[in-house]
Amino acid sequence: MNDSTNICLSCGLCCDGTLIGFVQLCEEEIPELSKLIEIEAVNGKGFILQPCKEFCNGCTIYAKRPKHCISFKCGLLKSVEQKELGFDLAIETIIAVKQKKGTIEKKLETLQIELQSHSFYFKMVELKKMIRKSKFESSLTKSHLELVTDLMQLDKLLLSKFDLYST
Repeated sequence: MNDSTNICLSCGLCCDGTLIGFVQLCEEEIPELSKLIEIEAVNGKGFILQPCKEFCNGCTIYAKRPKHCISFKCGLLKSVEQKELGFDLAIETIIAVKQKKGTIEKKLETLQIELQSHSFYFKMVELKKMIRKSKFESSLTKSHLELVTDLMQLDKLLLSKFDLYST
C-alpha cells in the first residue's frame, strides 16, 4: 500500500465531517447508492451529509463509494503524492487537526454552546456566524476567547495544510 493510501485511511477527516459538510452525488449513481446509504435530496439533486454514516474507522462502502469520494484529494494528500511532504509529517498534521477538533468540541460542551448541525464542518460555520454576529466581544469570558482562538488555529491549519477554503 502506498503512502497516499495510508494517509487517507489514517485520516478520514473528509468522511467524518471535519473537512467537508456534504458529498454531491451524480444523478446516475443515486439509485445504487440509495441501497447502501441514506441520501438527502434537494431540487432533484442527491447528496450525502457528513459525517458519513458508512465511515467508522474506515469506509464500509469503499468499493462502491460515490464518484466524488473517489476523486477527492485534499491538499495534504496532494503534497504527499508530489513528495512535497513526508508521510510522518502528514500524519503529525492529521493528529494535530484531530486534537484541535477535540479541544473545540470539549469547549463547546463545557460552554454549553448548542449548535444545530451534526457535522463538525457545519458546526464551525454556525459558530463563526455566531461570533460575527456577536456585538459583545468585551463581555466574552476567557473560555469563549480561547474557543475563538482554537477555531482560528484550526482554520489556519486546514487552509495551509489541506488547501481548503475557510468557512
